[in-house]
Amino acid sequence: MYIGRFVIVAPDFAAYRVSSRSFPDRQIVDRDGTLTVAPTPDAPENDNPYVSYNCVRAGGDGVVVGNGSHVDPIAEKLDLGYPARDALASSLLALDYEKDDYDTPRVAGVVGDESYVGIVRRDALLVESVDEPTLVATYEEDAPTPIEFGSAAADPADIARAAYDLSYEHAVCAAGVTHDDGDVDVSVYNG
Repeated sequence: MYIGRFVIVAPDFAAYRVSSRSFPDRQIVDRDGTLTVAPTPDAPENDNPYVSYNCVRAGGDGVVVGNGSHVDPIAEKLDLGYPARDALASSLLALDYEKDDYDTPRVAGVVGDESYVGIVRRDALLVESVDEPTLVATYEEDAPTPIEFGSAAADPADIARAAYDLSYEHAVCAAGVTHDDGDVDVSVYNG
């Protein structure tokens, strides 16, 4: 099944995976702890504004994961002291779903003292507190749903690889994040 880009958020870790049929020539690059989805060196040129973006960024006492330009304002609101739920909800609402051919939802999560996952679709804004690994994706699985994630959650490299290896179609790259009392550790897996 193809579910597109997705986040998995738990109380102390998160994962983000790029799955794509249209733009598979992408990778995640670590820029001093901020993870950015970018075209690979051999990717064809395109002018799609949704292909490159920060997908993991620390903010306040937490870390944000997501599938687009909304990651930055969520992190900035956390830096300003917004509660995680409010930073997530207000940024998703303000930026709304992507205005592409598919009305692609924006998905995001915050891992910190309180952890939340959210999505803004054409028909809804959903933001939920999480106390277990919870997945939300751009297609098919477009409502927060608990997911069995196993023992991979201890190490960011294992989290990234486990997210990449989930049986959903068209995996491109993935990121793993741990949050332990404000300490954030990240890793990437570029298929």
